[in-house]
Amino acid sequence: MARPLRFRYSPQSWSEQRVRQEIFKPLDSNLGARDAGPWYAIGGSWDTHRFEMANGDLALFARSGNEAYWMGNTETPSSLWRTDKVDWETVPYQVSRWAQRELLATLHERDPWLADYPYISWFFLPVFMSKDGRESTRAFFREHAAGFPDASRRETTRFIENILQTGALDDYRHVMAGKLGTSSHVDRVRMSAAMAEFIAAKILVDADYEITPEIEVATGHSLDYRAVDPTANTNVLVEVTRPQPPANRAAAGPVAAVRDTAETKTSGQLANHGGGATLFVDCSSFPDDAWAMVRGEQPDVRHRPAVVYRTRPNGHVEGYRKGSVPLALEDVISFVG
Repeated sequence: MARPLRFRYSPQSWSEQRVRQEIFKPLDSNLGARDAGPWYAIGGSWDTHRFEMANGDLALFARSGNEAYWMGNTETPSSLWRTDKVDWETVPYQVSRWAQRELLATLHERDPWLADYPYISWFFLPVFMSKDGRESTRAFFREHAAGFPDASRRETTRFIENILQTGALDDYRHVMAGKLGTSSHVDRVRMSAAMAEFIAAKILVDADYEITPEIEVATGHSLDYRAVDPTANTNVLVEVTRPQPPANRAAAGPVAAVRDTAETKTSGQLANHGGGATLFVDCSSFPDDAWAMVRGEQPDVRHRPAVVYRTRPNGHVEGYRKGSVPLALEDVISFVG
C-alpha cells in the first residue's frame, strides 16, 4: 500500500531534454501522459513541470541547478527510483508551496465541496491526493460523515475543520494525516479509530493543555499524546481507543463492546507500558440508543484512570470517569453520574 505523498530528491542537473527523455516519455508510454504545464508560478530560479496521466494520476517536477524534486501519485520513472524520499518540511519553501498550490487546486477541481474546508483540504492533502487512498479518504468524509452516526457530511466536516483550526497538530501533519491510511477502499472502522485521536486532541486543547502526539515510552511503544499543563508544569500521557457499536445486538450489546475494546487496549499496549497513562475511550461511533445504554450502566474498562465519552459534531461531549483522572476536563466534558 502506498504511503502519503512525499517528495523525491535528486541531487543532479536536469535539462529540459533530460526531463522529456527520462520522465515524460516513460510516463506517456506506460500511462498516456500530457505535459500540461504548471498552473502556478514558483518564482526564483526553479523550472517546473506538471504531468497529467490519462487515468487521473498527477506528477510534479521542480528543478534548479544541481537539484530537483519529484512528487506524484503515479508510477515513479526508473530514473528516479534510487532517489531519497523527503518530507514536505525539508524541501525548499518555494518548492513545497508550489506543489501544495498545484495539489490543492487539483483537489478542489475534482472534489469542489472540499473548497469550503481549507483546513481539512490542507491537512489531509498528503492522503487526499495519494496514489491509492485519494478516493477512499475523500469518500470517508463525503459519504461516511467521518465516522459519526446519524450526522450529515456538512456538520461533521465542519466539526473536523474546527479541530484543525486550532493549529495544535500542524507540526505533525504528515504523521497524523497518514493515520487515515491510503487504502483503496473505505475501512470505516479503522478510519473512525483514527478520527478518535483528532477528537481527543480537541478535548485536550479545549481544556487548555498543550499536546504532543506519538510519545515513545521506555517499552518501545508509542502512546497517543502527552498533555502538558503549562501553568502547573505537569504532564499526562493519554492513550485513545474507539469501540465500534456491534452490528448484531443479539450477540453483544454496546456495553460489551466498550468492555471488550478497552480490555484489548489495557491487556496489550497499556499493560506493556506499566501504568501511568490515562485511557480515553471514545464512543463517538455509537448512535443515541447505544450510548444511552453505556451512559446508564457506566461499565468499568479494566484500566484506571479512564474517561469514557461520546462526542457529537455540534461539539457537545458527554462522558464518565473511572479512577482519579489527572486531567481537568470538567469545562469540556459533561460528566454524568
